[in-house]
Amino acid sequence: MKEKWLLLFLTILFNQSLFGQNSPTAFTGAKIYTAAGQIITDGMIIVEEGKITYVGDLDDGKVKSGIKVINVGDKVIMPGLVDTHSHIGMDWGFDTDSPTQPSLRILDGINPFHDSFNRARAGGITSINIMPGSGHLMSGQTIYLKPRKLKNVAGMLFDEDFENGISGGMKMANGTNSLRGKPFPGTRGKSAAIIRQLYYKALDYKNKIEGAEGDESKMPAKDLQLDALVQVLDNERMVHFHTHRADDIITVLRLKEEFGFNVVLHHVSEGWKVADEIAKAKVPCSVIIVDSPGGKLEAAKLRFETAKVLADAGVEISIHTDDWITDSRLFLRSAAFAVRAGLSVEQAIDAITINGAKQLEVEDRVGSLEVGKDADFIVLSGEPFSVYTKIEQTWIEGEKVFDRSLEQDYEYAVGGYNIYRSKGHTHNRNGGLD
Repeated sequence: MKEKWLLLFLTILFNQSLFGQNSPTAFTGAKIYTAAGQIITDGMIIVEEGKITYVGDLDDGKVKSGIKVINVGDKVIMPGLVDTHSHIGMDWGFDTDSPTQPSLRILDGINPFHDSFNRARAGGITSINIMPGSGHLMSGQTIYLKPRKLKNVAGMLFDEDFENGISGGMKMANGTNSLRGKPFPGTRGKSAAIIRQLYYKALDYKNKIEGAEGDESKMPAKDLQLDALVQVLDNERMVHFHTHRADDIITVLRLKEEFGFNVVLHHVSEGWKVADEIAKAKVPCSVIIVDSPGGKLEAAKLRFETAKVLADAGVEISIHTDDWITDSRLFLRSAAFAVRAGLSVEQAIDAITINGAKQLEVEDRVGSLEVGKDADFIVLSGEPFSVYTKIEQTWIEGEKVFDRSLEQDYEYAVGGYNIYRSKGHTHNRNGGLD
């Protein structure tokens, strides 16, 4: 009899959990930054089936029977943050057999149980471009995902049934990261030569496929590396290019012009030197903002003003963490540095939301709070770039994935490095160790 009642109780509990996620919910009373050209001082968002069905001024007439109401009070709501460049979800690794590995899928190296996803959720990040490492000229295929709490990484992807194996972009790099002993290049000139030769090989492969006109007997032998590059050449896969120095940036623009691929420039420490050239090429930039060059010589001339200089030149800018280079939990801090250097608050919000979504080509679903888009948003205790503001909640498709008021989530929000290596301690709410 006890087992029967226990089963009934668990069934009811499970169903209530499901209904809680799917039932319409209205979040009322918050200041809302929509990242869609509108700031609402006393607003409301209604979420149904993981989608936004209303965003606008507080309107009691919209709150119909059966809608759960959450009064957010004097809080701030903004879109879930989009991190265009991260390395979370895996333990670091580096293959040294070749400077180019376009067939590598970082999808196959992601651990959905990895504690680093807790950093992203605590930092308000709801969309991420996870990259292979930058120690190669071409590190491999990236993935675009949401840090949902799931057991299978496929369920975290934007497209679980990704067509042609495309679930992200292609990571490339130049500069000092990929300069080392053979088989890697030793100079910048050799680096560009290796990439150029690889793309011409891919063009030849592509021409043979097209020339076969579907005749299997005329098709070239299957080549996973070249298949991925054909996707790049066909603009089905975005190139995300790690580059720092101004001359390296110009090299990327030269390669883009030669082969016609779509590209986002990442880091661009010296982008301020060649902002007009980047704007002329109509290439977006994903900027890293750190408070120290951190020992990388080619980043020595990094400036806090880079984002503003690029934006003033007409370049679409996003900002990224490159986690661990900057902690995902401090993503808002990076954008705050840009504001301190002259970027407007609205531009900075766009740089960590809608612009990043555009660079990942997922802006139809995320990046702004608009009707029909995924209900990905964060609740803040105050203005986004105040040093006193805390991320209180993170929601992905209408499901709460981080809540600072819960002890375990609080621990991940405030803990030091060891919190991601062991569970032998907890943090109390006064900031100390128990």
